[in-house]
Parts: sequence; C-alpha cells; structure tokens
Amino acid sequence: MSGNIQLLTDTLAKAKQENRAALIGYLPAGFPTVDGGIAAIETVLTSGADIIEVGLPHSDPVLDGPVIQTADDIALRGGVRIADVMRTVRAAYRSTGKPVLVMTYWNPVDRYGIERFAAELADAGGAGCILPDLPVQESEEWRRHAAAHGLATVFVAAPSSTTERLDEIARAGSGFIYASALMGVTGTRTSVGATAGELTRRLRSVTDLPICVGIGISDAAQAAAVATFADGVIVGSALVKAMLDAPGAEAGHTAIAALTADLATGVRARG
Repeated sequence: MSGNIQLLTDTLAKAKQENRAALIGYLPAGFPTVDGGIAAIETVLTSGADIIEVGLPHSDPVLDGPVIQTADDIALRGGVRIADVMRTVRAAYRSTGKPVLVMTYWNPVDRYGIERFAAELADAGGAGCILPDLPVQESEEWRRHAAAHGLATVFVAAPSSTTERLDEIARAGSGFIYASALMGVTGTRTSVGATAGELTRRLRSVTDLPICVGIGISDAAQAAAVATFADGVIVGSALVKAMLDAPGAEAGHTAIAALTADLATGVRARG
C-alpha cells in the first residue's frame, strides 16, 4: 500500500480553494495511553482539524517544550513503541479518512530501519513524516524510501535559516514546509509575532509548496492571525495542555473538542 501524500496535497489545496488555512493538530501517540491517544486524535479530527500529526514520543525531545515533554514521558512510561505509533496512524486514518503524519526525531527511525519505517507508515495509511532534526544534506536515503512509498517528507524551517538553507529545504521537501513561528522550543505563547509572517514571505520566494506555521499558537485569535498569511496553522502544545489539565479522559476529550472547534473557526476568519 502506498502512502497518502496525495490526500495531504488535496486537503491543503481544498482549504486554499475555500479561502482559509488548514488546521493541523498534534498529539503524541500513547498519551495518556495508546487507546486513549487514538481516541483523542480522533476527537481532534472530528472536531474541525483537517490534518493530524502523531508524535513519536522521544526521551530527549530537543524541539519540544515542557508540555509535550510531560506527555511524552507519560507515553514512554506506559511502554509506547513504534508499533503503537503505527497502530495510532492506522486507526486515525481509517476512522476519519483525513491525512495523518508522524512527527519524529531521526534517531528512532534510523534505529528501526529506514525502509521498514517508511513501508509500515505507508501501509498504515500515513501521509508522511515531519523530521525536525534531520539535515537536508543527510536526508537522501529517507527521501528515496519515502517517495517510493508515497510519503511526504516535511522539513522544519526556522526564522534563523539563511536564504540558501530555505532553498535547500524547499527543493528537498514535499507535502508542505513547516515554518517555525518562533525561535526556541514548542509551547503556547501569548502572542505570535511578525517573525512567522516574514519567514513565510521568504519561503514563498523559493517554493510553491504550502507553508504551514506552528510553534506558539494556542487560541482562535492567534490562529486567525497566522491564517492571514499561512496555508496551514499547526497547534500542538495547546491541545496537549488541555488534555493534561483535564481531571479525566472524558473531560480531556471535551476540552480538546472545544479547543479544536474554536481553532477551526479561527483559521476560517480570513474569509
């Protein structure tokens, strides 16, 4: 079975035709449990998200702030494995028909086996991988296997990236470019500044790929602001925090459903 990069491309194109940004959610697999994580991800997708990123929990998540680190710790203590991540992708895709990506650091993929990881992700119905710490110049083997299995390779562009670096990312990437709205680790912010808009403008000068902006977006007002210039709005820490702050699983699902619906309203505000 080939992966769902075309579904991802079509979903982003449909949002653009509707004069809005796509809403992309993020939750780690195995949080608070594998089955609980699947249910939470399905809740986000049925409450207004167009695309979901399934995080592969890592013991040293260098890009992730304390909220996602806490969720990763819970998942790892629960014994989550790559097989559970694949099961999460399969369940989310089968139940909603929406694009599902895996966000992971490179080391687990490399250890698991590049071809094996790509083949299993495609077989589960995945649309691709976001690889925040994989340098473009070291990505050829992954990209070859990803392309063979119909998977997108999404690279992360930072505000500090040179124009040459942005051009490299644009040429090597597929699906979309993940534009980091802020310097530093993930986490909610009280505002998302002009940095994201400037980075998006620079990326548009070197690529026709959709630009999706994340890191720091936590509410509908911020989503609406980013949607004025981005093709997609990515929200992770705010969803994870809503789950962590809830007194139980049912309350957590209610909280993330409400937040997702609010964010979905925000990304439509540009129209």
